[in-house]
Amino acid sequence: MPTHGRTFPGHPQELSTARRWTRATLNGHPRSEDAELIVTELGTNAVTHTASGKDAGAFRVSLTISDRALTIAVTDCGHTKTTPEIQVPPLKATHGRGLVLVAALADSVTVQGDESGRTVTAELSVRANFWESAPCS
Repeated sequence: MPTHGRTFPGHPQELSTARRWTRATLNGHPRSEDAELIVTELGTNAVTHTASGKDAGAFRVSLTISDRALTIAVTDCGHTKTTPEIQVPPLKATHGRGLVLVAALADSVTVQGDESGRTVTAELSVRANFWESAPCS
């Protein structure tokens, strides 16, 4: 299973760079649009809620591709005592829905690590016959 990884500076403008890198890396994968959104949401959480968003901060994105699944992992720099969790914010809230979106798109979402750094991993299944029916170029 090929794994592609890249570390991005923890600046908000780097979220679009991470999204473009994801699109280019997946290059036509059937779940690439979902992956772009997930990378954006998890990267935003890292930059907003952890030391990843500080001056020398960064976040790491890893994409693992197989015939049956796409696994997206985003690792932050830590220094927060809160653990990412799915929330149900009030209707008028302007944030707090990122992990809800990730969970809706992914088949599973896991969080590993502690206040020194966490990795949020989303696994997306791929239709079993997609690769067999895809046209060859």
